Amino acid sequence: MVEWSQDVPTDGSIELPPDPSTLDAIGRNHSMETALADLVDNSIDAGATHVLIQIVKTGGRPRSLYIVDNGRGMTPTMIDTAMTVGRRREYQGSDLGHFGLGLKAASFSQARSLTVMSKSTGHDAVGRRWRLDDGPQRGFACDVVPGPFAEAEFSRNWRIPLDGAGTVIRWDDVASFGATRDPKNVEKILNHMITAACQHLGMVFHRFLESNKISVDFEVRDIDGGFVGPPIPVTPLDPFGYSRSARPDFPKTLIAEADGLRLKFRCHLWPGRSSSAQFMLTGNPTDHQGLYFYRRERLLQAGGWVGVHVPHKRLSFARVEVEIDDEAISLFQFNPEKSRVLVGAEFARLASMAQSADGTTLSQYFEIAEDTFKTANKRNPKRTSMIHPGSGLPPRVRATIEKEIPQVTGEKPIDIRWDVFPDDSFFRVDRDEHTLWLNKRYRKMLLGDKHGGLNDLPLVKSLLYLLIGNVFEGDYLGPRDKDNLDLWQTILTTAVQAERQ
Repeated sequence: MVEWSQDVPTDGSIELPPDPSTLDAIGRNHSMETALADLVDNSIDAGATHVLIQIVKTGGRPRSLYIVDNGRGMTPTMIDTAMTVGRRREYQGSDLGHFGLGLKAASFSQARSLTVMSKSTGHDAVGRRWRLDDGPQRGFACDVVPGPFAEAEFSRNWRIPLDGAGTVIRWDDVASFGATRDPKNVEKILNHMITAACQHLGMVFHRFLESNKISVDFEVRDIDGGFVGPPIPVTPLDPFGYSRSARPDFPKTLIAEADGLRLKFRCHLWPGRSSSAQFMLTGNPTDHQGLYFYRRERLLQAGGWVGVHVPHKRLSFARVEVEIDDEAISLFQFNPEKSRVLVGAEFARLASMAQSADGTTLSQYFEIAEDTFKTANKRNPKRTSMIHPGSGLPPRVRATIEKEIPQVTGEKPIDIRWDVFPDDSFFRVDRDEHTLWLNKRYRKMLLGDKHGGLNDLPLVKSLLYLLIGNVFEGDYLGPRDKDNLDLWQTILTTAVQAERQ
């Protein structure tokens, strides 16, 4: 019988390279939004001030996606390091990268082909390509892109200033593009993709965007039509971007210190009855309560109480900023996609100890947040009821009106639509059809470069609804209603005509 040995003996070693099929497995937890965010991280680490994300259409459907930045670019040695699977580069103290897999994992989660072309000051453009469809027989042989092609791609008329340095990343065979050629479906896919990506990037990088450290734009290039659509800028989406707090004594900073560790909890209270994009974020605001972890100005996790509290609707207005600095980093782990923060028991212990200067604890903050929610959801009995709108306003606007304004029961909804008028008047009230008509001759002027649609110009329509909506009530118009309509018509028609000049 062989006794147990503390040491395990060895007899030489053999080389066991990874199976090339592992390339198919990395990045499985990425979405399109988190994958793009990972590449924007790389652009920021490279000192870029501009990032352009271009979707290329040809043959009636999207085919490729480019991510272009004006950072420092890469030399041949650096690009080989960047394209080596599993190899980590040397990270600086301020870098957002961490695992050495970001470029490959993010790209292969979305595309079957990854091409990187880059140029650093004083060097020629270089390029490398990985293709997942080349099969295991290729091993880990990375394609070298000819210099002239890399230079041509780099030197295209991008809408950002490259100034002789930068990086061009190209994805081909993008899975989420689909195979449909139906123009309506293609537009829906692209609109949904760009909207979701703008929301995610705007939230993750809102501090960078607000301070103008970087700009990120989307655009669609139609090869067959020979044109590039207007840029779609990513705008900052600040989870704490309210104009006033629910209480004047908030936000409060709660501090916990123990065993040489110091952690700050910046506790916020959103005002009640808010419908702003910053409050709604990417969905139901109830899902966005909780802790918001930041590392080097980048948002890593948006919401969730990670064991500090149980999610509840009554905490919908409670959001807490937590900065992960170098002193406290040992308390945390990050997933490779940089979309979730893992904490241990020590973090929960520090959270239970946290207090503000006036002695407020997290437990008391939760109680205050619940009371704020209860107060905010009490209806104002003095708010005047109105007939709710029908077609002509986006669903989100209609939902907000229905939430905020009591409904006049038994009345048909008010539609807001466009029509050709025989005169220059701005609007017309059709009580029989329950329709507020707007003069179509002003539509293009008010829209500017935007495309019109059933729910266009929601701001103008909402203001008119709030001003004129009550004249649809009752069996007839009284003298005061008629006088008000004449007054509004005169002022608004004069104002819209002044816009033309």
